[in-house]
Amino acid sequence: MGGVAVFLSRLYSFMPGLETFSRYERSWLKDDITAALSVAAVALPVAIAYAQLTGVNAAVGLYSCVLPMLVYALFGTSRQLIVGPDAATCAVIAAVVTPLAAGDSLMHWQLVMTMTVMTGFWCLIASRFKLGVLADFLSKPILMGLLNGVAVTIIVGQFSKIFGFTFDEKYLLERLGGAPSYLSQTHIPTLLMAVLTVMVYFVMKRLKPTWPASMFAIAVGALLVWGFKLTEYDIAVIGSVAGGLPSFQAPVFNIGIARELVMPALNLAMVSFVSMMLTARSFAAKNGYDIDADKEFKALGLANIASALSQGFAVSGADSRTAVNDSNGGKTQLVSVIAAVLIAIVAVFLTAPLEYIPSAALGVVLVIASIHLIDFKAIWVLRLRDRQAFYLALTTLFAVLFIGVIPGITLAVLLGLFQFLRTVMRPTDQVLGLDVKGIIRSIDGSDKAVAVPGVFIYRFNSPLTYFNSTYFKRRLLERFARQNQLDPVDCVIIDAVPCFTHLDLSVMAMLTDIEALLRKRGVSLVLAGRKRQLISWFEQADMVSGDDGITIRSDLYLALKLHQSHLAATAESTESNDSADDKQSILIHSQI
Repeated sequence: MGGVAVFLSRLYSFMPGLETFSRYERSWLKDDITAALSVAAVALPVAIAYAQLTGVNAAVGLYSCVLPMLVYALFGTSRQLIVGPDAATCAVIAAVVTPLAAGDSLMHWQLVMTMTVMTGFWCLIASRFKLGVLADFLSKPILMGLLNGVAVTIIVGQFSKIFGFTFDEKYLLERLGGAPSYLSQTHIPTLLMAVLTVMVYFVMKRLKPTWPASMFAIAVGALLVWGFKLTEYDIAVIGSVAGGLPSFQAPVFNIGIARELVMPALNLAMVSFVSMMLTARSFAAKNGYDIDADKEFKALGLANIASALSQGFAVSGADSRTAVNDSNGGKTQLVSVIAAVLIAIVAVFLTAPLEYIPSAALGVVLVIASIHLIDFKAIWVLRLRDRQAFYLALTTLFAVLFIGVIPGITLAVLLGLFQFLRTVMRPTDQVLGLDVKGIIRSIDGSDKAVAVPGVFIYRFNSPLTYFNSTYFKRRLLERFARQNQLDPVDCVIIDAVPCFTHLDLSVMAMLTDIEALLRKRGVSLVLAGRKRQLISWFEQADMVSGDDGITIRSDLYLALKLHQSHLAATAESTESNDSADDKQSILIHSQI
């Protein structure tokens, strides 16, 4: 029995979804089925629209939903998250692959699959090295700017489908600059179809808010095209949809071109994961459970590889479909399984009606989906709450709009890196003192704490390493000099807990320099906290500790207490010596 328990524990750790299914309660089934029907109804039109955005056949969008959803149901740790095509993901793929394919549809499909596989492998590598912490790497402000920029780019790009013209320019600014010329080329029947789609969508939203308005809007457009033969009026449709089971095959591609996909795939993996984690964490917190970031990285990687094997393209966490799942009471990953089966039935047996879907209707669906990504108000609110975060979000937004999606994402990743490095290299620091209750706290303008006479206590709020050790030394000596002018200091105590996290020989050399400078001024240096680690590191670095070097104490309070005891003992010794000298002087005078 013990061996079975160990096996099941390892299996559940590898496939978290199996543990949920093993504990499934019958009372959850009704809610899961209801949620699955709603998710499938929303996912179908969106998947077809995103396939158009990516530049592949509509069926590929459906394939991108089926296997990835099944894989995530087994390997993911979120019970509500729905994976599938995502606006930002598809926009990135299209931006990378379209210029490389140079109009060759077969190569375009091959490159889409290749980039999807690469994205999956990047995610697996990140999971293997437990890099789930990267979920916090792209800060919320940077991601806000990125998603807003991508949304605006998609909306402008879909105007060509809605108004019935073709963009000649690649970048957003050039397209906006040519707006008067393009609008003069508007195809009226196509525009009327788009307007009709919008009307049906909002009527459905008003009359039946819980129904899939996008699916009804697209269905009405397809019925009108089929019934009234609107293709005769040059209304564009998505055309023949290659249904049936996907053929499992490895992509054939040019090695030289594939090299161009490596770094974009890394960027895509990064952005997809961070976006997915924001969605997964928010719904996990709402439903009272935790998710494992490293396992989520693995689940996303496997989902992308599964998508590529089934002719699909890259997927991520779909926030709109996840919200639909949660609002309809979805309890477990069974929702993904049922929804995937329903979409698979459509992809295999019911693709014939899809060829009548108007491209204008899909453009409207993409615009509506992208509008939900736009939140300029949240960026503006940052201006009042956190000016630095506001500038980060704004910089990322304008980068995506002005220089393109891929350079914008690269810049977003670099901004996240620079933000981290700036925090580590130039962290906050405090001078510590005692309050009226004898508790150590920061000395600030509130006068709740005051400096200990003769003692300078310093805290550096970042791990010390070679690239911030010089800054640490400068800040410590500056603050020490400031306090020493007001009250002569004979002891410097450094709080070692937040800053001494690992052995760095450059840091050890810097400490030796500080100790030598202070010793010349008659000041002792004490490190408080991490005593065992520091003693071990001192031995490895061949440094002297104790009375002849740097003193190491267990914590700040003990360091203060022992320093005061040392002062008291010194004072008592001095008094004893003075008393003995006085007696000797009296004896000498009496003898005289």
